[in-house]
Amino acid sequence: MKIKKEHTDKHGKPGEPHADKVVTQDTAQENVDLNKKLEEKEKEAAVNYDRYLRAVAELDNYRKRAAREKTDIIKYGKEDIIRDILPFVDSLDRALEHDTGDVQAFKDGVALIQEQLLSCLKKHGVERIETAGLNFNPNFHEALMQMESDQHEDNKIVSEMERGYLLNGRLLRPSKVCVCKKTNKENDICEKNEDTGE
Repeated sequence: MKIKKEHTDKHGKPGEPHADKVVTQDTAQENVDLNKKLEEKEKEAAVNYDRYLRAVAELDNYRKRAAREKTDIIKYGKEDIIRDILPFVDSLDRALEHDTGDVQAFKDGVALIQEQLLSCLKKHGVERIETAGLNFNPNFHEALMQMESDQHEDNKIVSEMERGYLLNGRLLRPSKVCVCKKTNKENDICEKNEDTGE
């Protein structure tokens, strides 16, 4: 009998002290696992926070760099065209210093420089607006005056007072022109007859 009693005391009833020990071990293991996961998440959060700080710093640096570049573009954006135009200024200086007394040769030289300058401007997207023999177009022309003429059709450009230019297809300056207002002698005679009552 003693053996049985010792045996039962040793193992106890099912679900009593041995079960509590197992539950305690499971809880302790669960706590260890949770602590490990917590440490991993804290490390991950620290890494993410570090990434966030770096991203904010990079964005701030990018904004400062973009602002500097924008300022430089505004300040030095015309550098290419100015560098291309300077040789023409040098040519004009030489033409003014060189006095041959021949007016026609001087005019030919200036015309050549003008042609080279227009080629340079065309390279940078600047083109003259054509007006000769065209109809008046308010998108590209500015009418400074109207002229009555039998030799031109109504609304045709008679003469150009100041040339207009486009920059890459966009209006830079309109051409200032004189536009034909067609005279109609028959209408004039009819209007005079109506005024006089004949």
